Amino acid sequence: MKFYQAPLEGITGFVFRTTVHEVFGDAIDTYFTPFLTPHIKCFLSAREEEDVHPDHNIGMHTVPQILTNSAEGFLTLADGLHNEFGFEEVNFNLGCPSKTVTGKGRGSGFLARPIELERFLDTVFEKSPCAVSVKTRIGDTDPEEFRDLLAIFNRFPIKELIIHPRIRTEAYRGEAHREWFSYALQESKNPLCYNGDITSVEAFEEARSRFDAEGRSYNVMIGRGLIADPSLIRQLKGGAPMTPDELDRFLSLLLSRYRGVMPGEIPTLYKMKEVWSYMGRLFPTQQKTVKKLLKAKSLSEYKIEEQTIIKNI
Repeated sequence: MKFYQAPLEGITGFVFRTTVHEVFGDAIDTYFTPFLTPHIKCFLSAREEEDVHPDHNIGMHTVPQILTNSAEGFLTLADGLHNEFGFEEVNFNLGCPSKTVTGKGRGSGFLARPIELERFLDTVFEKSPCAVSVKTRIGDTDPEEFRDLLAIFNRFPIKELIIHPRIRTEAYRGEAHREWFSYALQESKNPLCYNGDITSVEAFEEARSRFDAEGRSYNVMIGRGLIADPSLIRQLKGGAPMTPDELDRFLSLLLSRYRGVMPGEIPTLYKMKEVWSYMGRLFPTQQKTVKKLLKAKSLSEYKIEEQTIIKNI
């Protein structure tokens, strides 16, 4: 079983990825980048190129993710990523539930157009210069849609089908429909990876006890749970939980590196707060301090609350 870091737009860029890798070692087998979208006038924006550049992914197995409903646009990006940066795999995003994305028929919004999706995949798998994995939800408005979607996916040599078992309209609400991942373990012709609600060792063991009963191998991708606790995958592999010293080092490096790439103190502060909007749940007895941190109006105020939390772990 391998473990992956899921892409989260705005958070898991190269600064976050390289800092996790440096502090917590190589427990994470693969990092997926936040999605890239095709551009009319250029291959990648300066920010996107910075994120995928090999110099910012040293020592890590990184896979770029592509978000589009245009086969031509997908192939242009895949060609560039393969030829200019040497990537051997790209990932196709059919999972994003954001309305700004799905309203354009992209991300999980593409799942509502199965005929168009099949044509798209026909073209992509005929012409892609590198392997293609797919990250998908199980449908648009009804989990039963997954039966037909999986039949489509089974037509293609997908390197890995990464399944988040919710529908588009659920976003991240409610419980994941894990029975549909069990269904995929029985019916999929492609390698599989599970994604969804793995936020602790206990949550992983609960999911694993269910899926292992199918008698088939699979991998695991973790998003929000890994932002909350960057040591989580290390723990799932039998390693130690995050120590206060590790947390202090991680946050200090992250802040320093964000300051090096962000245009000023306030954007850096917002970045750190965004990380803490996930990480704060690790400290149930310090929620008052977490709330103060999230309301901080300067980095100096932020650092006071951060250090208070660390000292009281």
